[in-house]
Formats: sequence, structure tokens, C-alpha cells
Amino acid sequence: MERDRRGIQSIEVGGALLQALARDGAPMMLRDLARAADMPAAKAHPYLVSFGKLGLIEQDAATGLYGLGPLALQLGLASLRHLDPLRLATPAIAALSDRIGHAVAVAVWGNMGPAIVRLEESRHPIHANLRVGSVMALADTATGRLFAAYLPPERHHCPAGPPPAADDMAEIRRRGMARAQGQPIPGINAFSAPVFDQFGRIVLALTALGPAASFDTAWDGPIAAAVADCAGALSGRLGYVSPAPASS
Repeated sequence: MERDRRGIQSIEVGGALLQALARDGAPMMLRDLARAADMPAAKAHPYLVSFGKLGLIEQDAATGLYGLGPLALQLGLASLRHLDPLRLATPAIAALSDRIGHAVAVAVWGNMGPAIVRLEESRHPIHANLRVGSVMALADTATGRLFAAYLPPERHHCPAGPPPAADDMAEIRRRGMARAQGQPIPGINAFSAPVFDQFGRIVLALTALGPAASFDTAWDGPIAAAVADCAGALSGRLGYVSPAPASS
């Protein structure tokens, strides 16, 4: 098994340059790119020459900056075409449920509104009529309010009821999550976080929920962090790049 897992070290070393370009998201000078990949510029340059011949990177003749090339774009687009958000989310919510010890649901936007399509049960039983196929109210549930906050207003007209107040939706977008504390189900708390595609559109909602006695609803608590991390990782797999924070 170990022999089968052995790779080619030079490819892994050179791959650090591609990873650095992808992380930065903008063309870079050789010295900056090499520093980001933790290698001397003299070592980085031959890799860049080879990557350039393959079309993985390209260098601007006028500025000397290195950026991702056409083959990198083609590979990315080919990967995105074959990614299924639900397929990716299924093992992710199992791991999330195990991490936080609470149930985790996946919802999509359907003809009736936000509908549960996956549900990972937990060791903490929840006394709620929640199952695959359940449609979540827009104004009253964390899942519904999350979709309302990230969907355009024309999508709010659905059988799931009216949307929440504008201030509530703005607060959800500011925090990047929706929270429920004992409403609409008494004794049940929840956090819901969005999964975005490469165009920044919400495609899934990940909702963790559990008994109020054991479900921490602090915005900076471990459950909120775990749900946000899971949703963010799935968004990244779907090609989403979060906007850079505004400079002060």
C-alpha cells in the first residue's frame, strides 16, 4: 500500500507554485511567487518554464507577472462540470454530525421553497417532525431565512411563506449564517450556513440542529465554527472564491 501511495517529489514541489497562484488569485512576480511557495526564486524558475510549456501558467511579456494559464482554466472547468453538490455534501455532513454531535440536514431550493434532501441523524435525539422532503418556512426557520437572505427577491414568492424582515436578512448576510433559538420548534436550536457555487449562487444550505440544552448557539462557539467551516470547504470544492475583506 505504501509503495502504491509513493508520488513524484518534484511534481509535488512544483505544485506548490500552482497552489500559491490559486491562493493569491492574481498574477505575481517571480520573487513573490517563489516566496509564497517557500522556495528560492532560482529553484522556482525552471518549474515555471515547464508549466508554461504545458499551458498551466503564462507570463505577461510586458510586466513579467506569472498567472494561471489556459490549461489550468480548462482543467478547472472540466472539474466543475462533473461536481455534484449533493454528492460532495453527503460525506461532509456525516463528518460534521460526528464532529459536533448533532443532526445535520442539507436543503435545496425547490418548487415549494427550501426542501430537506439529506438528513444525518445524531446521538442526540431531536423531537421534531423533520425528514427528507420537509419544506422549511422562509420566515420562521434558520434554513428558510438563509435561503431568503441569499436569493434574489423575485424568488421569495413561494408556498413556503413570506420572507423575513429586510433587517433580518441583512444580518444573516453580514454574519454569513442564520440562527434559530427555540423557534419555530420549542427546545430546538439550529445554525444554517450557505454553500455557494463558482458564480457565488447559493446551491445548498447546511443546517445543524439539536436540543437547546446541548446545542451551543454562540456565534463564536464551536458549533457555529464547525458548520461555517464545512459549508466553506464545500463552497471551495465547487469553485467559489470568497471576496477579499474590505480594507479599512
